[in-house]
Amino acid sequence: MDILTPSNWTDYELLDSGNGKRLERFGKYILVRPDPQILWKPKLHPTEWDKVDAVFERSSEDKGNWDIKTEIPEKWEMDYKNLKFYAKLTPFKHTGVFPEQSVQWDFIQNVILNAVKNLKDPSVSPQDDNKRPRILNLFAYTGIATLAAAEAGAKVTHVDASKSTIAWARENQTLSGLEDKPIRWILDDTLKFVEREVRRNAKYDGIIMDPPAFGHGPTGGMWKFNDNFPQLLNACKQLLSDQPLFILINAYAISSSSLMLENVLQDLNLNGRIEVGELALKEKESNRLLSTGIFGRWYH
Repeated sequence: MDILTPSNWTDYELLDSGNGKRLERFGKYILVRPDPQILWKPKLHPTEWDKVDAVFERSSEDKGNWDIKTEIPEKWEMDYKNLKFYAKLTPFKHTGVFPEQSVQWDFIQNVILNAVKNLKDPSVSPQDDNKRPRILNLFAYTGIATLAAAEAGAKVTHVDASKSTIAWARENQTLSGLEDKPIRWILDDTLKFVEREVRRNAKYDGIIMDPPAFGHGPTGGMWKFNDNFPQLLNACKQLLSDQPLFILINAYAISSSSLMLENVLQDLNLNGRIEVGELALKEKESNRLLSTGIFGRWYH
């Protein structure tokens, strides 16, 4: 099993962690957010924890409020390499940016760039543009992985059950200057959409998914990871093209380990390589690691 951590990202830092909280910098704003797995003590002096712009205070199991200490705009710009996107303070403690995912954005781009390198040859006819990889991004949220794939040269289908987060993702597309990239935006229940795509005999070269532990579709359908994930993965296998590039799975707040992802990926019986492990953030000063979720990926 691997532990993947971001590196050399100037727009994000995990400054410290301890006593059930994270101290983080998103762009130029410093935030404190709860994290129940943090049972250890902070390393920085308490005065450093006082130099914050906003603190998230939980009011229920899945919601809360931000105690804003300074002037923070409704949204602010962040960037990662060539990608630009907005961060916002949401009532679910998230900012729309999951920094640990930057290692996956790199993976997505590297695989796609390798697949399309022949298309950049001037001798390749324009008709061959139809051979660009088709990528399906499920539970796609604010769309940074979608933009990473599109910027690398793929045609992307972005699926999410939230109208507001799709609007946010489209804002990110405009901010990144990727309006001309072929992205199809789908507001739908993920499992229902995938099953319809199977009936349509649609094919994709790569599939990205960030399934939550629990969720609701746009028409009230319920998603439960342990009940629905095996069904989704089996349907996704039927969507793979004859020469697929990758399957990438990220999972948060579930009771299973990355060994589960390794086992279910092995069940697909695909020739290639499987990697599983944890996504983690490294503290700026101490290099102490904070686990944020698990991942599994299959690729050639």
